[in-house]
Amino acid sequence: MTDRPLPMESGDRYPGFHVLSQRRHWDDATRAVVESRVGTLPQIRFFTVAEEAAATALFDQLLDQRAEPKVPITRMVDVRLAEGQFDGWHHDSMPPDDQAWRQTLALLDDEARERCGRPFAECRWNEQNDMLAQIHDSDADFWRGMPRALVWNLWNRYACTAFYSHPSAWDEIGFAGPAYPRGYKNIGIDRLEPFEVRDVRPQADPLREKHDE
Repeated sequence: MTDRPLPMESGDRYPGFHVLSQRRHWDDATRAVVESRVGTLPQIRFFTVAEEAAATALFDQLLDQRAEPKVPITRMVDVRLAEGQFDGWHHDSMPPDDQAWRQTLALLDDEARERCGRPFAECRWNEQNDMLAQIHDSDADFWRGMPRALVWNLWNRYACTAFYSHPSAWDEIGFAGPAYPRGYKNIGIDRLEPFEVRDVRPQADPLREKHDE
């Protein structure tokens, strides 16, 4: 296994930083968990073929993953749903997450067929983008009979949880990974550990800009 699982292009903000280079400092349990995310994930068990296609296209849009290599979001979400690893709650106006995923992906395909004459995964990138933008920007409380804001929350909650649990995303944002058992000693803004890399484009960070003001 290499130190860098996926050479994501946006990682140029932290040149030379690869979180997996620090894995020798983690305990066995932590190392096993993190490395499992860059190894071979299980085959799809929850999503049907049609749902897998729709979910993959949806996640690519939400995370702007336009080309390989990509973080395997669909596989990661599928593991959660197949094993019932939900958040432990759901809104009372929404079905449980596994049912909600099946329903919303089917509705997304219905929407795509009405607009484009084909399933969501077969629509062009701009068609998918426009469709999702209209769902997101709508003033309506409901989208195809489901609470619009909560559908959007479901999609983004699972997408972001999967993406930002992956070491390639950590490389992209300069996160040095688990602190156990070594820990961090340099706590505070702009106080880096010896193994961390400084952001070469801090002006791209709106939170940093706000702090500097």
